[in-house]
Amino acid sequence: MLSDIEEQLEQLRERDVYRKLRMISGPQGPRVLLNGKPVLLLCSNNYLGLADHPRVREAAAEAAMRWGVGAGASRLVSGNMTIHRRLEERLGEFKRREACVLFGSGYLANTGTIAALAGEGDVVFSDELNHASLIDGCRLSAARTFVYQHADLDQLEWGLREAAGRGSLIVTDGVFSMDGDIAPLPEIVELAQRYDARVLVDEAHATGAIGPGGRGAVADAGLEDEVDVVVGTLGKALGSYGAYVCCDRPIAKYLVNSARTLIYSTALPPPAVAGALAALELISEQPQRVEKLQRNARVLADSLTESGLRLPASAETQILPVVIGDAADAMAACERLLSEGIFAQAIRPPTVPEATARLRVSVMASHTKSELRSAGRAIARATLPAIGAHAARAEPSSAPEHVGGVFDGMAEAA
Repeated sequence: MLSDIEEQLEQLRERDVYRKLRMISGPQGPRVLLNGKPVLLLCSNNYLGLADHPRVREAAAEAAMRWGVGAGASRLVSGNMTIHRRLEERLGEFKRREACVLFGSGYLANTGTIAALAGEGDVVFSDELNHASLIDGCRLSAARTFVYQHADLDQLEWGLREAAGRGSLIVTDGVFSMDGDIAPLPEIVELAQRYDARVLVDEAHATGAIGPGGRGAVADAGLEDEVDVVVGTLGKALGSYGAYVCCDRPIAKYLVNSARTLIYSTALPPPAVAGALAALELISEQPQRVEKLQRNARVLADSLTESGLRLPASAETQILPVVIGDAADAMAACERLLSEGIFAQAIRPPTVPEATARLRVSVMASHTKSELRSAGRAIARATLPAIGAHAARAEPSSAPEHVGGVFDGMAEAA
């Protein structure tokens, strides 16, 4: 007789959404060993190739020798160290903000910050394609949540108008992690100012990838003085681990006193902090890395489209979604590519909406153009038959329902 856990695992297998861990050997470079086999890595968030850069590695090793491997406690006990303050100051300068607060991870930063800023009686407005950490932050807060359809400014304004007089917070990804498109930040900020709402932008996939000097989507839109809270991660383009929240000084002080994920978590390890500091120095000294990433993204996008694949028109960053549709077909395409020495992970529900399983292909500045051109042709060979079959059997979809409905029936983030 199967246990309830075994039954649930079997259901996942039947729906082709069962997951298992793959084993990477060696550092996170453009090529890695996957289960002992060399592959071209096209699903890493190490966008600038800094995770294995000699200066970043040396900085982390030296920090381990000087400050130790761990911080030993939460920052409000005895874990707050000089190196933490140094990175906060450097990140504040990089993001052109008054203050910065380090968190243990992007998930902890988003959940802790949203729950701290949105309380009972408030309303949080969340794009339906926001990252899970933003969604869970909405759920953990005591506020009501209004989920608006992706980048639907009319629906967002409708909700803000209905919420007039109640504290409001708009949360959105800067670059959406599964689709690679950029949020309409100028319009969101304009609505926020009109309806007296704060704005939180998660720059996890934008920092180091777009904007002047790699400063992100907020800087790219010229809104550094207009967005209230910018969240970012150290674990993607900065090649390390951890996260930060950049904001004004009052909000920073409030987070130190109210964000439970900061108060009750051990501080970041000194080696991770030192590695991020070294990565920030490299970005400042070598802005061409950001430019190389953007050029590489265009090379792969061109190769994919020239090989017959249709990419979403909104995909304009280093994240290129090759939407297949069926979860099993997406996994099969992933395995076919692995047999050709290319690792592009299949992404399935619930990470993406039903019937939109895909290969989430991501580019690194350390890839070569020839690698990317060849990979684009291989991805097309592996996915075009499945995409055509899915399109042939798919039924026409009806217009999506209004996510928010009437104000009293505001949907929870899902």
